[in-house]
Amino acid sequence: MKEYIYYYQSPIGYIRIKGDDEAILAIDFAEEGQNKECYPEHIKDCITQLDEYFAGKRKSFDVSYLLKGTEFQKKVWTELSKVSYGEKVSYKDIAKRIGNEKAVRAVGTTNGKNPVSIIVPCHRVVGADGKLTGYAWGLWRKEWLLEHEKKYK
Repeated sequence: MKEYIYYYQSPIGYIRIKGDDEAILAIDFAEEGQNKECYPEHIKDCITQLDEYFAGKRKSFDVSYLLKGTEFQKKVWTELSKVSYGEKVSYKDIAKRIGNEKAVRAVGTTNGKNPVSIIVPCHRVVGADGKLTGYAWGLWRKEWLLEHEKKYK
């Protein structure tokens, strides 16, 4: 199956959108790259929805994406996708929600491996004390995303 990569210029750096003919496979931060002219509709939808999100007009995403990982990882990422716009939860909250309260560290590790950041909002997970902790793309981006959502909540 053919893969497509689009480099989206966001207020917090370039976002690489990777997909195939059927779904979004990954969204992460990257250096600037070269865009092509022809993309499947779901990638165009993703670009439009990111535009709306960064403009403060979109609070949830409805693009088609595929989560590849273990059953545990998929369970965590699915639970993350239920965290509302502007809401903050702890790693322990997510562990409880998936029925495994002792899996806090594993939830943290899985959170850091989220393949579709922003769309599956791993940036909304904070430490038990409410402080910002770990974000694969830099704490400054996590803080920016949370402040952005607070502004448009």
